Amino acid sequence: MPSIASIAAFAGFASLAIASPIELQKRAGAFRVDQVESGKRVYQKYSKTVPTKVSAAAAAAAASGSVEASPEQYDAEYLCPVSVGGTTLNLDFDTGSADLWVFSSELPTSEQSGHSIYKTSSSKEKSGYSWEITYGDQSGASGNVYADKVVIGAVTATSQAVEAATSVSSQFTQDTDNDGLVGLAFSSINTVEPEAQTTFFDTVKSSLDKALFAADLKAGEAGSYDFGYIDDSKYTGDLDYADVDDSQGFWMFTADGYAIGDDSEDDSIQGIADTGTTLLLLDDDIVDAYYQQVDGAQEDESQGGYVFDCDADLPDFSLVINGNSHTVPGSYINYAPADSNTCFGGIQSDSGIGFSIFGDIFLKSQYVVFDQSQGSPRIGFGQQS
Repeated sequence: MPSIASIAAFAGFASLAIASPIELQKRAGAFRVDQVESGKRVYQKYSKTVPTKVSAAAAAAAASGSVEASPEQYDAEYLCPVSVGGTTLNLDFDTGSADLWVFSSELPTSEQSGHSIYKTSSSKEKSGYSWEITYGDQSGASGNVYADKVVIGAVTATSQAVEAATSVSSQFTQDTDNDGLVGLAFSSINTVEPEAQTTFFDTVKSSLDKALFAADLKAGEAGSYDFGYIDDSKYTGDLDYADVDDSQGFWMFTADGYAIGDDSEDDSIQGIADTGTTLLLLDDDIVDAYYQQVDGAQEDESQGGYVFDCDADLPDFSLVINGNSHTVPGSYINYAPADSNTCFGGIQSDSGIGFSIFGDIFLKSQYVVFDQSQGSPRIGFGQQS
C-alpha cells in the first residue's frame, strides 16, 4: 500500500493530554447532536488520491442547479452546532481527520465574511504551536493553536485544543455554511506541531458511559451523532462489527465482499469510514463493473467521472461485513445533476490509492458505531431503520 497523505500535509507523532479537560453537564455520559444538512461544497480531501476531475464534476453539479434548495439530492456535508469559546459555529464532523479547526478573528476580514467566527482575544494561546492543512486540490488552512472551552451536546471540554485559522483558501471561504471541522479520526494524525493534540472525542471519552460515538447520517434530511451510547431504534437487526486498523490514524476496516445488485463477489475491500467525504470511492474494477449494469452510463472526462441518464435505474450496492450485507439503495448513487440531461454517480474511482473511501453515499444508509470501548478499536454497521 502506498503511503497516504490524508487531508493534512503533516501527521503528528504523539498526542498531548491536557490536564483536567472535562466538565460534566447534567447526564453527560450519553448525548445526541442533531445535524443540519448543507449542500454547498463536496468535501474532497485525499490529496492526489482523488483526481481533480472529481472536484470538477462536483463543481459542475453545483452549477447546474440550486444545491441548497434541494439538499436531499446532494448531502454534500453534514454540519452540527458546536460552542467554541462561547460562540456557536456550524462544524463538519469528520471521521477522516483529527483536527478541530475553525474560522477565527485572526483571519483577514475578507475571509471572515459570511461565517460565524471564533474570537481568540480572550483565549489562552499555546505559544509556539501551529498547524497547517493542505488538500489535494490545493485548498487548505493554517493558523495558531489555543486552549478553550468546547461544548458539544451535553459535554464540555474545558481546555480543548482549538486550531484558529489565520489563513484559509477560497474553497472554504466560499462555503459560508461551514465554519470549520471537528476531526474524529485518531489523534495520532493531528497536524499540530511541535506536538499533536487530542481530538475532542479523545479528550472527553473517559466521561462518556461508553467510549464510542455513532453516526446516523440521513439521505436528504437531518441526522444525528450519538455520543456514549448506541440507539437500537435507529437500525434493524444486529450490528455487524469489523476490527479497525488504526495504524495510519483512520477508521480503516476490511469488508468481506460486495454485491452489485444480485451479483455478489467474495473479494475483500479495505477502506476508511469517512464522514467528511461525500462520495463512495472504490477500486476501478468495481466502479467499472457497477456502471456496466447501468444503461448508457459512460465515463465522461469533462464531468470528472461516470455519468448516466438521470432516469436510469441504478442497482443497489452492498458491502458484506461480518457475513451480512449492508446495502446502499441505487437511488442514493444518483448523486447530482451533471447537466440538463445526465447525472453524476455517487460511486467513483479511488484512483488506485490502495484502499477505498466509504464516504457519505454509503454511510447515510447505515447506523455506524465508532467504538473504542473494547481495548482495540472496532466499527459497527447496522442497516438504518
